[in-house]
Amino acid sequence: MALKKINSILEQLQGRIPQWICGADTVISINRELLGKPRDRGEARVMLEKLQGREHRVSTSVALFNGKNQTTDCRTVESRVCFVSLSEREIEWYINTGEWQGVAGSYKIQGLGGCFISSISGSYSAVVGLPMHEFYIMLVDNGYQYAV
Repeated sequence: MALKKINSILEQLQGRIPQWICGADTVISINRELLGKPRDRGEARVMLEKLQGREHRVSTSVALFNGKNQTTDCRTVESRVCFVSLSEREIEWYINTGEWQGVAGSYKIQGLGGCFISSISGSYSAVVGLPMHEFYIMLVDNGYQYAV
């Protein structure tokens, strides 16, 4: 999906080549089942019920298009996240916040969903949606001039 996002932008630019384009996408997996973005409250509830009291993997891919040499670099960062057990009341409260909308796995670690995270192994920023350290390394590896 990160690569598709870059390709979509390049198509929209109709031959104009920017210096840089970044695309990123995150997916949650638990027991080999992928959890994307929920379509509605019911799907959000099902996802939260699957995650609660268990560990899951968060995989975030970031793609970087370098307009100078017209190449694309893509890397994926995996983190493990542990959710606490949730009561029905906590799940209902969280769903009512609306924070589940538009996010993989139905939660935002950087928001109220962070209340339910007991531990994380890996990159916090990758769980948020953009692995900052890896993105920085990609820029440097692709010739980004961060200092003049």
